Amino acid sequence: MNKPTPKSSQPASTQPQSAALVIFAKAPVPGQVKTRLCPPLTPDEAATLHGSFVIDMLERTKVATTKLKLPFDRYLACAPSSTLVFFQIMEERQSVKLIDQVGDDLGARMQQAFATLFAKNYQRVFIVGTDVPSLPLDHYKQALALLDAHDVVLGPALDGGYYLIGLKQPRPELFAEIAWSTDRVLTATQEKAASLGLKVALLPSWRDVDTIDDLQALIDASAADAKKPKNEQAFSSRTAGALQHLGKRLRSQT
Repeated sequence: MNKPTPKSSQPASTQPQSAALVIFAKAPVPGQVKTRLCPPLTPDEAATLHGSFVIDMLERTKVATTKLKLPFDRYLACAPSSTLVFFQIMEERQSVKLIDQVGDDLGARMQQAFATLFAKNYQRVFIVGTDVPSLPLDHYKQALALLDAHDVVLGPALDGGYYLIGLKQPRPELFAEIAWSTDRVLTATQEKAASLGLKVALLPSWRDVDTIDDLQALIDASAADAKKPKNEQAFSSRTAGALQHLGKRLRSQT
């Protein structure tokens, strides 16, 4: 009679996915994040809200990979450093890999992130910001499908920028000589892609959170979201609670 094969004490190795999803995040340090919301927000309130957005993005993208089975390895691109306690906690609790943001401006940092991930032999790499905490998970599924037939995928933000970009190979030209944090970012990127002969696909537009008007729109969206069945709600209870508090305070000031 054959003896049963003993189980290995070593954990099974996880095969890398074909795509990488990089979440760009700053540490939630008061006075260094969401400064355009201050005032009327205090620096502490802005940092707390930003930190909640980061956690939301990590939780929701984890659902995208575990429940929707999207073929992403998730990375958190950290600024100013992945050694900060906040990021170390995210790595442990959210099962995300950490990399540092490297470069003098946003374009240089994104270019470096793409170079780093393509060097790890990923076939598709996507970068998404943290200002879209309620972004539908289907947008990630669409991004994967669109990139199969295009060279570049962009998620247009309502302010003229983009909340997501996906590539199949490094394209450093797309990040050079762009006036970042302006309403020309999306248009300038599309023009650069066209000059390089690249096929571009666009995801549905979405609002990110840079201004008080953006914040008020998010507060209103959260209030509407709270009326839905719990399993259909896009906002976490943490962020919904923070937005409800901020909404009450902003109303009291008018």
